[in-house]
Amino acid sequence: MKNNKKMKNIFADKATLILREMLCHPQKKWVTRGFTGRGGVSIGMSQAVLEAMARLGYIERIKRGPASYTILTDAKRLIENWKKGYSFELNEVDTYYTPDKNILTKLKNYLKDRQYALTLHTGANLRTFFVKTDHVYMYFESQNWNKDILDMRQRFDLKELVRGGNIHFIRPYYKKSVFFNSQMINGYKVVSNLQLYLDLFNFRPRGREHAEYLKKLLEEKGNRLD
Repeated sequence: MKNNKKMKNIFADKATLILREMLCHPQKKWVTRGFTGRGGVSIGMSQAVLEAMARLGYIERIKRGPASYTILTDAKRLIENWKKGYSFELNEVDTYYTPDKNILTKLKNYLKDRQYALTLHTGANLRTFFVKTDHVYMYFESQNWNKDILDMRQRFDLKELVRGGNIHFIRPYYKKSVFFNSQMINGYKVVSNLQLYLDLFNFRPRGREHAEYLKKLLEEKGNRLD
């Protein structure tokens, strides 16, 4: 039966699970069903995303009957266009203040069994030491956001200022995919190199500069943005 579903935005949350998988395994020969299951991706969505990617020239679909497959052919342009269509500002951020210089370690220990991941300069600095900052940017998954935030505010005496702050808890725009391929760096949970790059690229101050430095550093070490 022909799939009539058209994918309007391959950079939407659930659709990016397919992009992230392909970027993570750039040489792999994919079949449509290979993407289903993770994050609720259906066979119909897989077909629609792959058709859109083929039209846009990011992939090649090799038709060999039962042995047909799809392979990523232009990862560089895919990432270039993704960063143009995404901005960290799509996320919702709750900001607080603390003078505690050890707050990042305390938050890490408190959240060790929870789903969290550092991003922006906070996460990238664990690799690059590129931008000196006392700001903490942290994605956080919660079933009861207000309760969990209140618990942390009380435990760590986090203040809500009229303007500004240095502790930023992020409700992700990419609810399904932001934690994909997250990593441990120096004992801290950090989003994937790809997500770090995307978050940094349009971020101010010094986000684009840091994003390009991170990419260069990874390439020098033989690593990819995935």
